[in-house]
Amino acid sequence: MTAATAIDTGDIAREMAELGRHARDAVHTLGQATTDQKNAALHAAAESLRRNTEALLSANARDMAAAEASQIAASLLDRLKLDEGRIEAMAVGLEQIADLPDPVGEVLSSWSRPNGLQISRVRVPLGVIGIIYESRPNVTADAGGLCLKSGNAAILRGGSESFHSSGAILECLQAGLATAGLLGGAIQLVPTTDRAAVGEMLTMTDFIDIIVPRGGKSLIERVQTESKIPVIAHLEGLCHTYIDGDSDTAMATDIVVNAKMRRPGICGATETLLVDSAAALKTLPKIIEALANAGCELRGDEATQAIDERVGKATEQDWWTEYLEPVLSIRQVDGLDGAIEHINTYSSHHTDSIVTNDAEKAERFLNVVDSAIVMHNASTQFADGGEFGMGAEIGISTGRLHARGPVGVEQLTTFKYVVRGEGQVRP
Repeated sequence: MTAATAIDTGDIAREMAELGRHARDAVHTLGQATTDQKNAALHAAAESLRRNTEALLSANARDMAAAEASQIAASLLDRLKLDEGRIEAMAVGLEQIADLPDPVGEVLSSWSRPNGLQISRVRVPLGVIGIIYESRPNVTADAGGLCLKSGNAAILRGGSESFHSSGAILECLQAGLATAGLLGGAIQLVPTTDRAAVGEMLTMTDFIDIIVPRGGKSLIERVQTESKIPVIAHLEGLCHTYIDGDSDTAMATDIVVNAKMRRPGICGATETLLVDSAAALKTLPKIIEALANAGCELRGDEATQAIDERVGKATEQDWWTEYLEPVLSIRQVDGLDGAIEHINTYSSHHTDSIVTNDAEKAERFLNVVDSAIVMHNASTQFADGGEFGMGAEIGISTGRLHARGPVGVEQLTTFKYVVRGEGQVRP
């Protein structure tokens, strides 16, 4: 069966169980694979992506045509689209993952007991990881590559919009596995767009060890509600940038425009701009002008509307909204305390940034704001595993258990204790 072959919905349970068995077989093999073998698979997959650029673009064109016909949002179209640059970025991402240290087998700590026992805590793979994501086909390459490097088997369920694109990418990944002599079950794609497959995945406790959802709020809520398997959750990116009174206006303007408009449809895009009311007349006119010129729709509180007539009225719902579009809400706050209060009330705890020249204020923001990623004088669009030097990431975890922030190769491992003795028995 090819990656993009649809299956009879009546056979979904049987087909999903078959994927699970292949993944479980593969994960035992991956546990014995050498670092060189895994890296060879990643490099071969990268070369396969480059060789098959035309096929990838053709598959993506089918997805784009269907998406445009269904009139999906422009931000989702941007996420879905592949071009030669994005295909090359996927290939480079796989090569960067190969260059990362192999986490499997790393001794995290070791110690001796008075009775002579030698105890070590050693990093090991999580096992079989089920990854459910929406329209971005590049997640297929990132997730597959990260799972492979960390010794995990992956069962991927991409969005229906990217069905053909993800299938074509999977074929390149499996070509890499074959080149290195690894089982194809190490990276598999659910071969149907039927939503029932997601429900089936969430109950496969015999085969899947961890579920990682990456997508919109409705997907995350469904997975967290229905899953019988532990979940590493990537919640929505309701990100904030706060412009402090002690900031450089030119720097603030550059950061805000980049944080909102570089790619409005990614989870690290700033959705709400907070500005110290004492400095609003100094900073906001230039920021508003730059955002308007970049094509951003602006919504603000009454004080901000009074500064520029291009700012529409913000409602309470705007402070809770992840737009994923060139839309930004703006609110004036009572200094740093007001910004922190707003963020801790409305933030999804993904990524929040402060722009200030005051080091003391910056440290207070970084220490007090309760988000997975906090930044000082930097665009929230840097909230990305690749930008963190992690090669790639499956998502940004906004939870607290096991992993928080970018989920890369180290976050896809756990540990076990290894105890070595010389015949000791417990009294």
